[in-house]
Amino acid sequence: MRIAQIAPLAESVPPKLYGGTERVVSYLVEELVAQGHEVTLYASGDSETSAELVPLTDQALRLQGDKIREPLAHQVRALETVFRDADRHDVLHFHLDYLHFPVVRHERWRALTTMHGRLDLPDFALLLREYSDLSLVSISNSQREPVPWANWIGTVYHGLPKNLFRPNYEPSDHLVFLGRICPEKRADRAIEIALRTGLPLKIAAKVDNADREYFEAEIKPRLGHSLVEFAGEVDEPAKEQLLRQAKALLFPVDWPEPFGLVMIEALACGTPVIAFRHGSTPEVLTDGKTGFLVDTMDQAVGAVQRLGDISREACRAEFEERFSAARMATDYLGLYRSLLGNRPEGPKSGPVRPPAPRVRSGHFS
Repeated sequence: MRIAQIAPLAESVPPKLYGGTERVVSYLVEELVAQGHEVTLYASGDSETSAELVPLTDQALRLQGDKIREPLAHQVRALETVFRDADRHDVLHFHLDYLHFPVVRHERWRALTTMHGRLDLPDFALLLREYSDLSLVSISNSQREPVPWANWIGTVYHGLPKNLFRPNYEPSDHLVFLGRICPEKRADRAIEIALRTGLPLKIAAKVDNADREYFEAEIKPRLGHSLVEFAGEVDEPAKEQLLRQAKALLFPVDWPEPFGLVMIEALACGTPVIAFRHGSTPEVLTDGKTGFLVDTMDQAVGAVQRLGDISREACRAEFEERFSAARMATDYLGLYRSLLGNRPEGPKSGPVRPPAPRVRSGHFS
């Protein structure tokens, strides 16, 4: 099958540091290639892949700093290359949330979009009612709840390559918080849990400019305690080491988390997760087997005391059964075939495109 994967341009595929969507795209692309499919990845030029790479910018936008003043302009311009190439592919798989919606209607019989973000804001209801003909994929069933009537064609949980993280069954005593510093991720809760249990906490997290004020006001003052270590944003090898050695991952979210990739990264390392019961966490975790689901801080503190009841081998086994990249690719292939089975008879609808050169290399700045 000839499959196009269209990634956001904020980060490379895979990202050098933080970046959940781009990381999932990379795992999916590599698995599809390994299974013998002809995959084209539309992404930033510093991406690394075994698929054919069509570079839409020289470098991931976030890494260019102040040089990029209006990221949306680059993404809109890049879509022109994708649609000029559309006839090369059987399936167009978008990971851009909704940016491409106005144009993809002309390719809707073979296009699908994975929605990677939150959908509980009222604006999304208006948007998805307008584009009710487009095929959407959710990354958890809970993600759909604000807009259950949208044109969902499936839910596909994220997956990781089985050999990406090595399990460790003899951890240290520290807890870990990984991800992003922002109000909804609640690093402050993680710090409180650590202080109340007397266990060290290692925080490895990105701080976006939009969350800088929150970090300075709410989190930075709490980092002076001897039990709390702040490592900032880390790369993949450092993340693996933190997760492998941790007694547990703390996932104290306070928002409708669409998936939470770090939870399955922890399970791949054999590390249990203590998560607040919001969004996807009850779908990803098996309470009492791969961690604990809690509703209050007292419950979270109590869960730390019960970590000895969790088998780290069971955490790894559940990861292998439910959250592998091979399973993710198989699920998506089923959706691709379903789309192609519904293709219209006769000429494809939509405007006739004039011939245009295809961008394969060069400078974009």
